[in-house]
Amino acid sequence: MSKFDELKKEYESVDIPEELAGVVKRSIREAKQKKAKRPMMRNWLIGTAAAAALFVGSINVSPDLAKAMAKVPVLGSLVEVLTVQQISFNEKTYDADVSTPGITGLGDKDLEAALNEKYLNENKALYEQFQKDIAELEKTGGGHMGMDVGYEVKTDNDRILSIARYEVNTVASSSTVMKYDTVDKVDNVLITLPSLFKNDQYIEAINNYIAGEMKRQMAEDENISYFGADLDGFTTIKPDQSFYISDEGKLIISFDKYEVAPGYMGIVTFEIPTDVIQKHLVSDVYIH
Repeated sequence: MSKFDELKKEYESVDIPEELAGVVKRSIREAKQKKAKRPMMRNWLIGTAAAAALFVGSINVSPDLAKAMAKVPVLGSLVEVLTVQQISFNEKTYDADVSTPGITGLGDKDLEAALNEKYLNENKALYEQFQKDIAELEKTGGGHMGMDVGYEVKTDNDRILSIARYEVNTVASSSTVMKYDTVDKVDNVLITLPSLFKNDQYIEAINNYIAGEMKRQMAEDENISYFGADLDGFTTIKPDQSFYISDEGKLIISFDKYEVAPGYMGIVTFEIPTDVIQKHLVSDVYIH
């Protein structure tokens, strides 16, 4: 049995408290009745108490649904990225939509299991915190709060799989955080930004390019703005700055909302020309 199957079996064996049994049975029955109109996952409407206690993968409800929710197959039929768990919550002035990806078909089952466990644990923690935040708001009279957690396959080719996971929180204003995982599917390696380069000199090279690109964009488009007219808002990328590798083999550096620009700019990304970092690369296998 693969690690992915073991993980699925573990969620299938989750004990459901007796007080939630009726909720679960009713949700499944309603989902079946409405299946022709919309995906079953959207029929999960859980009350505050129930939602806090119930965190069951929707793949358990319908394998066909999980197959239909497959985002992007990679390497033909060998590797797939699936939505293995989804929670929808909508009560009073609070709403949340949490979709968790799962990878199946990687050659390294330990790496596959580690990534899948990370995704499940991350989203479980986010949802539990969302419920705690609701409880705190209710103590002070309530308010509006929303959370949208999901993922997108950015790159999917014979070698590279890049998955972006986003978290959008809405209270008075909204914030967006992006996390990326880039996997070499041939050698079964999780690629980090430092691992692409010979030493840390890549940081200065990327900084110089991004600073120049910010100035160029602002000069050409008055609707584009970065913190500080003289770019004092941008100093340097982090050694482990968020990134992914595009389908064309280009390095894409990503900044979260508000990290280097006003909120209306949202997530900001820069494609780094390969000639800017060529001499610092370990090889041209990934970036070219």
